[in-house]
Amino acid sequence: MSTNQELKSDVLMEQMKQHLSSDAGKQLVKKINLVYQINIAPKKLGFNEVVYTVDLKKGEVTKGPYEGGKPDATFSFKDDDFVKVALGKMNPQIAFMRGAMKIKGSLSAAQKFTPDIFPKPSKM
Repeated sequence: MSTNQELKSDVLMEQMKQHLSSDAGKQLVKKINLVYQINIAPKKLGFNEVVYTVDLKKGEVTKGPYEGGKPDATFSFKDDDFVKVALGKMNPQIAFMRGAMKIKGSLSAAQKFTPDIFPKPSKM
C-alpha cells in the first residue's frame, strides 16, 4: 500500500498553478505579493502532512516547504477542510475559529489569503 495518497487538495493546487500563469493570476501576484506555506493533512492535523508553497511574489505553487526564509503565513488544514475553504463552501474565519484551520505567522498576511486567490471551480 502506498503511503503517498492522493489528496483532493492536490487537484486544487494543480489548478492554482495554472491559474497563476494566467493574466488574472498575474494580477493577484502583483496585488498580494506574499508567500504562503500550506500544510495539508489527509485526516488529522500534524500527521502525514503534504506541504505546499504558494509563492505570490513569483506566481508559483510548489510541493515542499518554502526555501526562501520564512513564509509570510503558514496554514494547516485537513484535506477536506482545505477544499471547502478553497471552494468558498466554508468561511476562512469560521474554519479558524472551529480549529479546522491553524495559522502561524503574520495575521495581516493570512487575511489576504482568501478564496479569491483560487481559480473559480469551473471544471470541478
